[in-house]
Amino acid sequence: MKPLSQRLETIATLVPNGARVCDIGCDHGYLAIYLRLNNIAKTVIAADLNEQPLKRAEANIKKLNADNIDLRLCDGLAGVKKDEVDTVIIAGMGGNVIAGIIDRCVFSKSEALTFILQPTTSAEALREFLCKNGFEIINETVVYENNKLYSVMVSKFTDQTKTHPNGFYYTGKVTPHTEDGVKYIKKQQKRLFAAAKALESIPEKQADYLDFKSAYDYITNILTV
Repeated sequence: MKPLSQRLETIATLVPNGARVCDIGCDHGYLAIYLRLNNIAKTVIAADLNEQPLKRAEANIKKLNADNIDLRLCDGLAGVKKDEVDTVIIAGMGGNVIAGIIDRCVFSKSEALTFILQPTTSAEALREFLCKNGFEIINETVVYENNKLYSVMVSKFTDQTKTHPNGFYYTGKVTPHTEDGVKYIKKQQKRLFAAAKALESIPEKQADYLDFKSAYDYITNILTV
């Protein structure tokens, strides 16, 4: 088996030993296969919305002799039962899409579940959804791959709804204690500065300007502490 990408390898390191995993949007199945061949996961449900990725995954599973991987054709977690999994991976999708998958799942609000989430866009929307729907972001790891920065979040349902300063949703639990963490925070800072600057002189957009400005100030403070 060829090595996992840094992004997928980071996700794999966050999976608890002996976990019963569901990998949503499994694509080629390499993450599921890696988790089984390295005895990290006890079982894996590799799910995808489309048949073609599942066919690729099936071929790779047979080629690499991986066992205890169940392929599912389904939308998100719609084809998965509550008692089948304790760890859900949703990676390589937009933050709003990931939030929608969690929101539509009838058993997502369970303290027994661990979510490992890696949004490609709109991470701030996903963080806000989690915090306002009773999920806690336990930690975040930043990955730099193919000239892009990604955050990998670990989240659990606690039934405690929290409202954070607007800037929190742009950085979450990312800290400036690593080089990639600093890059990620500075990227968000740059985005917010540009957004605020574009609205600063538009009278009817002052509320939006102040939201972006306060988020920018929040992030700037993280970098200077």
